[in-house]
Amino acid sequence: MNTQALLIELGTEELPPKALPELAKAFAEGIAEGLHKRGLAMGEVHGLYSPRRLAVCIDAVQSEQPAQHAEVFGPYATIALDAAGQPTPALQAFAQKNGLTIAELSRISDAKGERFVARSSRAGGLTLELLPDIVNEAVKAMPIPKPMRWGSRDTQFVRPVHWLVALYGNVVVPMTVLGLKAGRASHGHRFHAPEAVDIAHPENYVDILRAKQVLVNPAERRQRIATQISAAAATVGKQADIPDALLEEVNCLVEWPAAILCQFEPAFLRVPHEALVSTMQANQKFFPLRETDGALSEYFIGIANIDSKDPAQIKQGYERVIRPRFADAAFFYDEDLKQGVAAMAEGLASVTYQQKLGSYADKTVRIAALAESIARDAGLNFAQARRAAELSKADLQSRMVGEFPELQGIAGRYYAKAAGEHEAVAIAIDEAYLPRFAGDAIAASKLGQVLAIAERLDTLAGGFAAGLKPTGNKDPFALRRNALGLARTLLEGGFDLPLAKLLNQAVQLQPVQPAESAFDMAGFVLDRLKNYFSDKGLTEQQFEAVLSSEAHRADWGLALPDFAKRLAAIAEFAKLPEAAALAAANKRIGNILKKSGSEAGASVSEALLQEKAEKDLWHAVQTVAQNNAAKLAARDYVAVLQALAGLRVPVDAFFEGVMVNADEAAIRGNRLALLGNLAAQFNAVGDISVLA
Repeated sequence: MNTQALLIELGTEELPPKALPELAKAFAEGIAEGLHKRGLAMGEVHGLYSPRRLAVCIDAVQSEQPAQHAEVFGPYATIALDAAGQPTPALQAFAQKNGLTIAELSRISDAKGERFVARSSRAGGLTLELLPDIVNEAVKAMPIPKPMRWGSRDTQFVRPVHWLVALYGNVVVPMTVLGLKAGRASHGHRFHAPEAVDIAHPENYVDILRAKQVLVNPAERRQRIATQISAAAATVGKQADIPDALLEEVNCLVEWPAAILCQFEPAFLRVPHEALVSTMQANQKFFPLRETDGALSEYFIGIANIDSKDPAQIKQGYERVIRPRFADAAFFYDEDLKQGVAAMAEGLASVTYQQKLGSYADKTVRIAALAESIARDAGLNFAQARRAAELSKADLQSRMVGEFPELQGIAGRYYAKAAGEHEAVAIAIDEAYLPRFAGDAIAASKLGQVLAIAERLDTLAGGFAAGLKPTGNKDPFALRRNALGLARTLLEGGFDLPLAKLLNQAVQLQPVQPAESAFDMAGFVLDRLKNYFSDKGLTEQQFEAVLSSEAHRADWGLALPDFAKRLAAIAEFAKLPEAAALAAANKRIGNILKKSGSEAGASVSEALLQEKAEKDLWHAVQTVAQNNAAKLAARDYVAVLQALAGLRVPVDAFFEGVMVNADEAAIRGNRLALLGNLAAQFNAVGDISVLA
């Protein structure tokens, strides 16, 4: 099979850095899919990109399609031939439609009888001829939410395009894409090597551009940036802070990276470090350097897109651009300290939280009541919990948060410490916002967890009360995210408090009452946990087994740590060889009891037990109930469910040898009571019938 390497490069103006990796991936996948759809074998696909180009290089692409075979089914012989065996008009029309004579048609047989088939073959298309459509389809399918036009052209793309390289082996592929005619001329670095450079063969592409100060391989460029940052940091004895997201964004901003070590005035280090880091990373795309103990240092690194003859000039520019931002942060911090966190909290009365739910001061009062109650129930310092809640929203009135919204909670921690508040209170104010995003850790301190729970309880209850329950993609108060954060904090924090009861407390504090009950809201929260447990290998059936259980619905429902323990036990039970049969039996029992109107827990009269199988089953049920009572109290749910395995034999014998719906009402009622007691044991941990 003859193959050649393929190169497609689309040269552009600077592409949006955050979208660049996804655009490059879509471009490569689109071309690979187009080749595959046309039956063309290929080697490894390399998606390459830099700020000014999208490229795809494929090691080996088949030079032509395999022969194309077609098969069209025609009429059955009973319709195609008349009584004398001659072709009918239907068969003649079929042959004519497919460009064949009657004699050229084939016959096959299937379950309905013999039928005619038109078979044809044609040579496969040449790759050089197929590539124009493939590339244009790939470009058209790229995810570009806001395409732009440029010049007098009608074509649209994410940014203006300036050149197109299309090589199959050493041959230029004749094609036009976005109004550009393909050639072999690429371009090097905008400043180091702006002139056109011919690409002789796809295999030389990466090396040729490297010689022209363009690292088109994103992995090579990323490694160069990280290596240079670490080396520069080592020259001053510091450690580089290199977040993956920032590294990826900077990687999409430069073609020939050069690390520049910079420094700001140490006096700025008195400002909350998070504000300085936010300015460096989010606004300027700089990498902060830290001391060996993790503290922020006065050094940082910028990545230039040029090997400057005078890097000191770039260094001065980076230092000059960051200084005003730092000065603003210092001013905001000083002014906030003058105001004080208590005064900030008082100012919340004039800030509306939500029209139906009052001001942020009103919200703070509700959170404080919840936090104190939760802390009391959890055996924690309730006075500190209340104080942390009272100050938890104060920093929303600060100048610092006004300029750096991402510092909510963090700024509050600094201001609370400056005001002499207890360390635990200050930390809780910060941790109340955790988890901030998917995959983030929950609050580390118990007081922080209490405040995080109280905050989310009020947000959920208030959101439902104000009629802001999420619908479709609309979730203005981020209630789904808050629900998951609440559930995770209760679960991972080990708070043995019924979820529905907590939500009911939050509902009672709202100025307006929601249409939904606390149990409805608890269901909304638990729905968020399905994916959480699924990621841990637990199935939806196992989740529903606990959710459907009587234990979950009793009183105010299960506490989430207990819910999780039951779920883990159900998962272990599902592995037992007896699990499937017992689950099916429990489902059968549930149907019998439902149809008869009987309830679980009715007393059984041993005097009315007649058959050996029902006596054996009753004895087994009593034994399991006695043995499991202590295990249930100790929440040893795995042991409880393992004990059920011993019921399989007497259960099977009962259903094989005993007629439940006996003619005599007393005996029938007694047998239903026996099944009710059996069902109570089956469902002590979760409704195992859901597993059937």
